[in-house]
Amino acid sequence: MRPVFSFRGARWLPWLLTVASGCAGPSIEPADLVLTNARIVTVDPAKPDAQALAVKGETIVAIGTAAEIAPYQGPATRVLDLGGRLAIPGFIEGHGHFTGIGEARMNLDLMHVRNWDEVIALVSGAVAKAKPGDWILGRGWHQEKWSTPPVPAVEGFPTHEALSKVSPDNPVVLTHASGHATFANAKAMELAGIGPGTPAPPGGEILKDARGRPIGIFRETASGLLRRGLAEARAAQTPEERLAEARREVDLAIEEVLSKGVTSFQDAGASFETVDLYKQYADEGRLGVRLYVMIRESNERLRERLAAYRLVDYGNARLTVRAIKLSLDGALGPRGAWLLEPYSDLPTSTGLNTVPVEVARETARIAAEHDFQYCVHAIGDRANRETLDIFEETFKRFPAKDWRWRIEHAQHLNAADIPRFARLKVIAAMQGVHATSDAPFVIPRLGEARAAEGAYVWQKLLKSGAVVTNGTDAPVEDVDPIASFYASVSRRLKDGSVFYGDERMSRLETLKSYTWSAAYSAFEEGRKGSLAPGKLADITVLSKDILTVPEEEIPSARVVYTIVGGTVAYTAAEARTSAR
Repeated sequence: MRPVFSFRGARWLPWLLTVASGCAGPSIEPADLVLTNARIVTVDPAKPDAQALAVKGETIVAIGTAAEIAPYQGPATRVLDLGGRLAIPGFIEGHGHFTGIGEARMNLDLMHVRNWDEVIALVSGAVAKAKPGDWILGRGWHQEKWSTPPVPAVEGFPTHEALSKVSPDNPVVLTHASGHATFANAKAMELAGIGPGTPAPPGGEILKDARGRPIGIFRETASGLLRRGLAEARAAQTPEERLAEARREVDLAIEEVLSKGVTSFQDAGASFETVDLYKQYADEGRLGVRLYVMIRESNERLRERLAAYRLVDYGNARLTVRAIKLSLDGALGPRGAWLLEPYSDLPTSTGLNTVPVEVARETARIAAEHDFQYCVHAIGDRANRETLDIFEETFKRFPAKDWRWRIEHAQHLNAADIPRFARLKVIAAMQGVHATSDAPFVIPRLGEARAAEGAYVWQKLLKSGAVVTNGTDAPVEDVDPIASFYASVSRRLKDGSVFYGDERMSRLETLKSYTWSAAYSAFEEGRKGSLAPGKLADITVLSKDILTVPEEEIPSARVVYTIVGGTVAYTAAEARTSAR
């Protein structure tokens, strides 16, 4: 005899039994989403591990065993059986450049070129598709990572002649992987009015050959000289065209970070106009990832407009604007990091101070007066010391505040300054993947003694009591947290060697740096960074357990689901296939 009705899926049964029991206990409102049959690592000391959790709206309502969460399953509940996969708090990108990710996807990708000839070939291909006068933009090249050095060269950088030969009628501007140097062809320099007599601006350098001619390399603030011609080209666009381009950058960035398991992104430097666009996206319900934004503007503009731009949890907790970004120096690769002593491989230089210290001190005053967090880019040991001095001076003037001011990168420290991070409660906003990416040229730049003393000293900072966060500095590196996680726990280079292994973080320390610590660094640990009832349901599910698999398997882990506020924002192809 056939039953009068049947259940299509056992997930209805727990809900019906709960309803039928009535007086057996307090009723449980069905969840919108349940994750079950999972290995959940919560980063919450009160309940470190679980098998299942329930979400109502954007918030976790319960977490526990599969049996404990079963009553939350109702007829409309979406249930994800994770098949034992690892679920963790959503990765928080602790320092990146959000629109830069989208912009990089719209231009030539030079991150994987093996030599200067490949750069020229890519540009030549782009020229063949372009109209005369069209600008050709690219990013990601790094002369220290090429298999063969360019010839001819100045300080290891190529000269423009070969590139200019394949692009005589198209201005070409190619940004260094670090973002702290730019390569230009002859046409781009011509449009910018740059010649042998062009002076470098403060905080920048124009590299020249033995005859005094610019070779095409512009370090730090000198890259701004090239923007003249590019600004004129963009001025010819209609407002609609400019807006469409800006929106395309944001759309591509959202798509990219969600596919990499990032649920929150700390945007290290946006203009007021970019914040306006983010706010528009939040109003439209299109901001698929949570943004914590650092304003990057002149002190004059900050004083005029900063107060009007403070936002906390705007647009259903998708947008917060309460920080200021400033760069005190450049990057180590192009020799722009500001050092206490000269570069070992360029004794005539100690790097570049890109913003005068007094200007940076004034920015600190503006931040303190407006209760904004202050986030200073400092890579070299001199830049880090100057920044710590500014922070300490400001804290004395404005006592008894929960500052959580940050040094972005904190890559190369003098031993005397390492304890100051914990003492001043300054956050070291670092990027694990930079250590292994930069390692091949760290010792040549700094020498063995300085490198051993202060290069990417995660354990020295942690043991002193400092908070260390993680990220990628995308698009400097791929925004993929797995690569940075692996670099943090292994510090292993492509040749198999380990870069100062004593500074490796444990896997749990690394996970915390990418979740709770990153949330803390943005005053958000009360609602994200760990998985617990009452917190936002921002969750990343991985194909492999990066906390237990053999170390060499970590890089092969992939994101299966990215969940933001209880909504599955990204599903990997393998999960879509298995769900059919």
